[in-house]
Parts: sequence; C-alpha cells; structure tokens
Amino acid sequence: MNSPEPLQQKTCVKEVMNNSVVSVDSSVTATDAAKMMEDTGVGAIVVLEKNIPVGLVTDRDFAIKITAHSYPIDTPVKRIMSSPLISIDPNSDLWMASDLMSTRNVRKLPVLDDDKVVGIITSSDIVKHIADH
Repeated sequence: MNSPEPLQQKTCVKEVMNNSVVSVDSSVTATDAAKMMEDTGVGAIVVLEKNIPVGLVTDRDFAIKITAHSYPIDTPVKRIMSSPLISIDPNSDLWMASDLMSTRNVRKLPVLDDDKVVGIITSSDIVKHIADH
C-alpha cells in the first residue's frame, strides 16, 4: 500500500511555519521596514496597530508600490501594506494553508493565535515540506 500524499497527512501549520517573524507598527517608514527586512533576511513584515496585526508588507509591495507608484521612501508602511490581513491558525492543516494561498493569491501567511503573531508560513515552506517527505 502506498503512503498518502504529504498534504493529505494531518500536518499542522505550526509544524512547518517559521517562528521568527518581524513585525512593526503601522507608522514605521517604508525605509526603516526595508532595512529591517534586509537585516533579518525576511521577505515580509507583519504590520501592527495597537499591537493587533492589520496587514503584511512584502518585498513585492516595495517593488510595486514604492517604485511603480513613486511613493516617497519615508511613506508609512500602512500605505503600502496588503490589507486586510490574510492569516491562518497554527492548528490548521497544510492543505488548508495551501488552499488559502491559492484562492487568495498570496505566498505568505502570518500565523495568528488569539490575535497574536506566532509565526509565518510561506509557499516555499510548504514546497520544502513536501520535498522532504
């Protein structure tokens, strides 16, 4: 008997997600956020308002919104973030994360537990998980 496909096994998001997440207040400038992304080697930053996650800024947001729209580099990240925030629960399975990414056309999902950011899962994380199993 063949083993089931990796995404059909019950693997939770929390088993695959990256626990290291960078977050900033919505008033932080695009320049400062970009420097943080470079310094920490991440491709996305969760944006907070009153410590509640409200959006996500990705490297693509910088490329498209800052460059293509000629926004000044001191623009607050609130202006360039993707919002409303599309997120997932840590106990959701990978199939649900994959389906959400596909239907919402996103490649990064912050993982929230009671409005607190506990991790982030990317399409690359899912592909790596499948490749390793």
